[in-house]
Amino acid sequence: MLYGSLIVTMTVLLMTSYSVLLYTNHLTMDTLWIILKIMPVMWISAMVLEAAVFGRIAESLTAKLTNTSSSFHQKILLRIVFTVIGMSVAMTFIGDMAANGFHGEIFSNWLANWPRNFLIVLMAESLLIQPLARLAMVKLHAAQDRKAAIAQ
Repeated sequence: MLYGSLIVTMTVLLMTSYSVLLYTNHLTMDTLWIILKIMPVMWISAMVLEAAVFGRIAESLTAKLTNTSSSFHQKILLRIVFTVIGMSVAMTFIGDMAANGFHGEIFSNWLANWPRNFLIVLMAESLLIQPLARLAMVKLHAAQDRKAAIAQ
């Protein structure tokens, strides 16, 4: 749960900030306020969707496409790709609704924004977010192991 929360938090922070800055075209206190107002909606939506829907689908598809001899990296990469596809589809739509409400151009906006969002999140997840979250978990487990060794 902690690992998933780290990934979702970093991704939501990145993509919400990026999308708002792209929309406003500048960084001001008003822009930061917009980001802060939208962030809770995006974080809760992403946490629920990842845990209840897209994480499960990604895990199932990865299990079907790999076997016991598949490498850790193959499994992780497939899981990232499947999760990013689903999450980027949903979150692009939800982000537009959170920022602008339901409007007549929501579907055309989605068609225009989703490919960019997918590529950004795929690169960020693969190169930055997933490795940072794994590193944080390794450090956390090492600290827990040290505490357990000292307690014995």
